[in-house]
Amino acid sequence: MPAKHFSNEQLADTFNLIADLLEIKGEVIYKVLAYRKAAESLAELNQDAYDIWQAGKLTDIPGVGKAIAEKIDELFSTGKLGFMEKLTAEMPVSLAEMLQVPDLGPKKIGLFWKELGITSISELETAARAGKLRTLPGMGEKSEARILAGIEAYKRRSERIPIGQAYPFAQRLIASLRQAPGVVTVEMAGSLRRGRITVGDIDILAAATDSTAIMDRFLSDREVVRVEGKGDTKSSVEYAHGLRAQLWVHPPERFGTAWQYATGSKEHNVRLRELALKQNLSLSEHALTRPDGSEILCATEDEVYAALGLPFIPPELREDRGEIQAALLGKLPKLIELQDIQSELHAHTTWSDGHLSIQELAEAARDRGRKLIVVSDHSASLAITGGLTAQDVQKQRQEIQHAQKSLGDSIVILQGIEVEVRADGSLDFPDEVLAELDIVTASVHTSLRQPRQQITERMLKAIQNPHVDIIGHPTGRMLPNREGADLDLEAVMKAALENQVALEINAHPARLDLDDVNARHFAEMGGLLTINTDAHSASDLDLMHFGVTVARRGWVEASSVINTWKIPKLLEWLKRKHPHF
Repeated sequence: MPAKHFSNEQLADTFNLIADLLEIKGEVIYKVLAYRKAAESLAELNQDAYDIWQAGKLTDIPGVGKAIAEKIDELFSTGKLGFMEKLTAEMPVSLAEMLQVPDLGPKKIGLFWKELGITSISELETAARAGKLRTLPGMGEKSEARILAGIEAYKRRSERIPIGQAYPFAQRLIASLRQAPGVVTVEMAGSLRRGRITVGDIDILAAATDSTAIMDRFLSDREVVRVEGKGDTKSSVEYAHGLRAQLWVHPPERFGTAWQYATGSKEHNVRLRELALKQNLSLSEHALTRPDGSEILCATEDEVYAALGLPFIPPELREDRGEIQAALLGKLPKLIELQDIQSELHAHTTWSDGHLSIQELAEAARDRGRKLIVVSDHSASLAITGGLTAQDVQKQRQEIQHAQKSLGDSIVILQGIEVEVRADGSLDFPDEVLAELDIVTASVHTSLRQPRQQITERMLKAIQNPHVDIIGHPTGRMLPNREGADLDLEAVMKAALENQVALEINAHPARLDLDDVNARHFAEMGGLLTINTDAHSASDLDLMHFGVTVARRGWVEASSVINTWKIPKLLEWLKRKHPHF
């Protein structure tokens, strides 16, 4: 029997930590990338790695070769990893935590550790405030000031969990709990259901006539490491990877009020209770109560809102941003839905840093119901991605044509580019090359810490290029560790509107950029949005729902999102800058 069960997330965290430490140490990059690739594959697995290990098929996992399979086997067999123990005896684990400081990379961390013996963020801050960093190679007063600013940004972060980590785990829990005897339904609630980009913990609600079976199943999950509370109607647990969850069980006839209450937000619920009081009713998680004590029981949320004279308010809108007033006036938006998405306009192949060939990407998109896919690999100046040169464009066009012929009319394949916006605002490709492409996405990946005016002007210059159709992940943020550029988004939006450029909501949970507030503002200005997964693998195409959730939180309707349009309409829109269509 194995000494310990490790979840996919724990295995991924282990190999990411190894990669971080090796990179800080200065190990050759191919070793670092091997661990990162294995970690990525493990995190994306839709099957438990433990079960794959038991079947003796670890090397069937993409990115897991013999050496890493042996390490996974050692972990499952002994509960330990000798390689990790040796590595952490050589260098402190706390060095990896320093990577969470915005704009602080492994080379700098290695420099500070080797030259000054700095092993923690607190030691780094002390040294920076004492002016000890500026004298090191490649450093100076400005670099030192940027590190202090990054540390302050790191301190502002809470311990909330990114939605990309919490959501799939919650889905796994809910699927398991729905199998318990006597359960009518199990649903997520709280900030996770509302689609916040981070959550404090996972709230789960169940409707059941008897709570015993579902509570037992909840408490006995193999990843539970601590039971924080146990009761007939509510229990709380902590899991091995640090996530916490709470389960409430309610009678089916009271589930609607309970679910509405547990979904929140607190501010939305306060407004709803105020509305109830105006109608001489009291609203709680159990029922709506009349002055004589009699109750209006609601088995569904629709019944709760209807009892108060309101249409159903989607959970993504429940943030007290005017949704109740809009509902009273009959002016709630018809929010975009996942099924509205027709096309994927930003995806990568093996021509840059993607994992799929053009045909494999197109087939994966088609299998997910997409009618059109844009091959938008990186341009060459983003060296780490191995992107396209201007000379590669025609070669890639030939491969696209071959894939299109092979797939027939089952999906349309367009040739695009994610062209890098250089530090001075110029684009990586000359205009004559951009004009030949079907669609151009311009993105900023480097020099994100330029002063506000400089980086805004850089973005405006890209928007004003006559061939740019989309600005990809506009602020460049990476969740949770890298803040976005200090852009004047109002100026960016006005320029995008004037130049008929769409702004992207990047659906990858590590980005979710543009955010909901700015997406709402741009749509209300009359601007066009696009929601894309920035896919680098087939499984990335399944992340679209995260971007749609951001749009829904931003009150966005399908008509404002160009990749919900029917293909002829989208192609007609592209003609304005690419007349070869």
